[in-house]
Amino acid sequence: MGGMTRWLSEREQELWRGWIAASMLLPNRLSRDLQERHGLTGTDYQILVELSEAPDRRMRMSTLADRTQLSRSRLSHQVDRMTRAGLVERQECVADGRGTFATLTEHGWDTIVKAAPDHVESVRRNLVDVLSPEEFEAFGRACIKVAEHLRQPDPARG
Repeated sequence: MGGMTRWLSEREQELWRGWIAASMLLPNRLSRDLQERHGLTGTDYQILVELSEAPDRRMRMSTLADRTQLSRSRLSHQVDRMTRAGLVERQECVADGRGTFATLTEHGWDTIVKAAPDHVESVRRNLVDVLSPEEFEAFGRACIKVAEHLRQPDPARG
């Protein structure tokens, strides 16, 4: 990590700060829209989406944590809260007796079916339609590239 610091140029700093603002404001806006219209947080919605797309509408908790980028502990608390709301339930993994599944309930399914159109409209209104198709394509490619990089082990951490 030695050597000279490669400071950001004025333009790089402006773009970086724009990304920071957008990456904080957009999830907050999307979550607020979900909360106001459906009583869901952004994390609730993300979990419901993952479970709705999974075989049998269930997923091992460890896999769900990885897919949602949540710590095991945070996911456990979130699933407990969603269980109390009747959106999901926990099921033992009978096959190996070690893991636990999170399973979407009928109420959870009905909730995601009702929330999805409003959420997609919010995504369109607050991101997709703000950019030209070319800008959105470039933005999406850049985000995918950064996400793929960040999923790799960090060589600086040894």
